[in-house]
Amino acid sequence: MNIGYQWRSIPPVTKNLIIINVAIWLVEVLIPNFGNVLVERLGLRFWGSGAFNPVQLFTYMFLHDDHTVLHILFNMFTLWMFGRVLEQVWGPKRYLLFYLVCGVGAAVTQEVVWQLTWMHEYISGIAPLNGLTYDHMARIVKNAVATGDPQFAAAIEGMKTSMVTVGASGAIFGLLLGFAMIFPNLPMYIFFIPVPIKAKYMVIGYAVIELFLGVSGGGTIAHFAHLGGMLFGFILLLVWKKKGTLNGNKFFY
Repeated sequence: MNIGYQWRSIPPVTKNLIIINVAIWLVEVLIPNFGNVLVERLGLRFWGSGAFNPVQLFTYMFLHDDHTVLHILFNMFTLWMFGRVLEQVWGPKRYLLFYLVCGVGAAVTQEVVWQLTWMHEYISGIAPLNGLTYDHMARIVKNAVATGDPQFAAAIEGMKTSMVTVGASGAIFGLLLGFAMIFPNLPMYIFFIPVPIKAKYMVIGYAVIELFLGVSGGGTIAHFAHLGGMLFGFILLLVWKKKGTLNGNKFFY
């Protein structure tokens, strides 16, 4: 395989997205103090905390976990595999628009999930530490919030400030959906599964798994953000389909 040719053959938007993401990740790894500042300032924070800045809805998708290579490796490999095809179908401007809409949509979804769940997460975390049931702790917390208890207010703000997410996964899952809508019956191979799976079924499977993991609440991965990227991408794809431009009949250059 001619690696140089493979790299040169990647269309410009996909190539530049890979370069930007990898370069920032290397900065995070090689200059950890500066990397921590980047995550603190540019990672997506809960809108209800003092650390939130609207620009984070955009910047968070160019940061990745610096404790492992798997996060950025999966995202950039998927970006290379599916993004280059979609960029050739849609053209660079429409492709970049789709990528960013999915990424920002994932961030908005994550904010909504945080808004709906932060109180539950807080109560679940401190109830056992105080030897209380969830319901008992919930009554104490809600009363403290209603009366403006400064001790609880400081603890809650600390909890809200600690909520952060980074990564291009929301945009990447949007690309998966876009690929499946353009090439629904294209056979795909998944690692460790020896039989081909049509693209449309592969994406449905991913969505079901993300929904299950999101509802179960396991781990630190923002599963609902992934689904949010797919949802916002799906809405945009429906608009393009209605206009008759889904399959690249009209490019934006």
